Amino acid sequence: MAFPFLSDEWIDEAQRIRAEYAGRAPGAQVALRANVVVTAVLGEPDRVEGYLDTSGGGLDLGLGSLPDPDVTVTLEHSTARSLLVEGDVQAAMAAFLGGRIRVDGDLTRLLTIQAGAAPVDPVVGEVFTRLREITA
Repeated sequence: MAFPFLSDEWIDEAQRIRAEYAGRAPGAQVALRANVVVTAVLGEPDRVEGYLDTSGGGLDLGLGSLPDPDVTVTLEHSTARSLLVEGDVQAAMAAFLGGRIRVDGDLTRLLTIQAGAAPVDPVVGEVFTRLREITA
């Protein structure tokens, strides 16, 4: 079954998929604590706030925000969908260069992760495939 990207149902299903793959994906190479704010979301609410934290070696994701993050990334719904569902890092870079992504905080930490990114692990590719399957 497919759900609108970032709807409550989509988030619930994405978290279930993440739990299914826990421990199978490679560990984080760089510690990062980031808040992510997605704007221009269709429907209510019109923005979604979430976080990711790799400081413990794994990937902790959730709704809400972290205190004292390294960075806060604000981006539009369509850009978030390209990055989080399609895994399209190039689209994210183009959006950043075009001013459609705002980064507050330690930009160098964020760029270090991008520079050190390895080719997509097969398990990570599988997760992106599953996310595409649940996204309407």
